[in-house]
Amino acid sequence: MTFDDIQGNGQVKQALQNMAASGKVPHAIMFHEDDGGGAIAFCLAFLELLFGSPKVSRMIHLDVHYSFPCTGGLSEPFLPQWKELVLSNPYFTENQFNEALGFESKSAIIAVPEAKAILSTLSFNPLEGGYKAVVVYLPEKMNADAANRLLKAIEEPEGRTQLLFITHSPDKVLPTISSRCLRIRLVPDNNVKGNEYLGPQMDLFRSLMDALLARDLGAALEVGEELASLKSREKMKSFCRLAGTAFRDIFMIQQGLPQLSTGGEGEYLQELASKCKKTFPRKAQAVIDRANMLIDRNVNQKILFCDMVDRLFLMI
Repeated sequence: MTFDDIQGNGQVKQALQNMAASGKVPHAIMFHEDDGGGAIAFCLAFLELLFGSPKVSRMIHLDVHYSFPCTGGLSEPFLPQWKELVLSNPYFTENQFNEALGFESKSAIIAVPEAKAILSTLSFNPLEGGYKAVVVYLPEKMNADAANRLLKAIEEPEGRTQLLFITHSPDKVLPTISSRCLRIRLVPDNNVKGNEYLGPQMDLFRSLMDALLARDLGAALEVGEELASLKSREKMKSFCRLAGTAFRDIFMIQQGLPQLSTGGEGEYLQELASKCKKTFPRKAQAVIDRANMLIDRNVNQKILFCDMVDRLFLMI
C-alpha cells in the first residue's frame, strides 16, 4: 500500500509525505474519516514510507501493532480476522468490521487490559530497528480508565514511537487523547467501495425522508419498523451514522457551503436541502444522536425507532 494506490485527499498525502521525508513527524496523529473512508490505507501508506519497508502493507512488520474495540478485554485473539479484513478491503465500514470479527450482537470497547497491552508493546525496543508504531481503530470506544493509562505514553513517548488513531466521531474521543494529537480530516471519496452512502442503509434513509416530506406518517413508521428489525445493533447504529452525516451535509448545502459537505449523494441531498426547513437538519441531527445513544442503552428497538420517526415527522 503506497499513496499512489489511494484515491483523493491529495493535500493530506502530500503533507504526510513531507513529514516522512523531513523526519519531523508528530508522535500522535488522529485521522478523522467518515465510516468507510479508508483511513487505515493512509496509515499503512504513511508507515510504509516512514519505516521504508513493504512489510507494513502486508501487515507483517514486527514493529507495527494494531488495537481496536473488542470483547473479552484484548484485541490480540482477533488479529487474524482484523488483518484479513484490512488486506481484503481497507475501505471497510464499522459495520463490516463488527461482522468480520463477530461483534454484531455485542458491545466492543477498548478497555484497561487493551491499554496495558499497548503500553507493554511500546515498552520494547523496535525489533527491526527504526520506529515502532501502534494503530488504534475507533478510540471513541476507549473508556476513561484506559485513556488515562495511555496518557503518559501519548504525552511523553519513548524514542521513535508513532501512535495513529482512526476515528469516526472525534467529538466522542476523550479529551485526554484527542487534545494531544494532530488531527487530520479525510474527505470521503464517493467512488471507493466501502463508502456507506452506497447500499441498503441509504435506501432506508431515502425511504424515510421521502415519507416524511410527503407527510405520510404511516410510510415513515414502516421504515421505522424496518430499522427495528435489522439483525444487529451495529447495523442500526450504522444507519444513524449515515443519517447524521446526511443531515450535516444538508445543513452545509443550505448554508451555501456545499464544499464542506462530504459529497455523497450530491443531487439527492441538494433536493432535500431545497425542500427541508433550514431548522430541520440541526434538530434532526439531535434526534439521530439520541437514537444512537438509546441503541447503546439497549432500549426496545421498536419503541426507539417509532419515537425517532415521530420526532422527525413533527419537525420537518
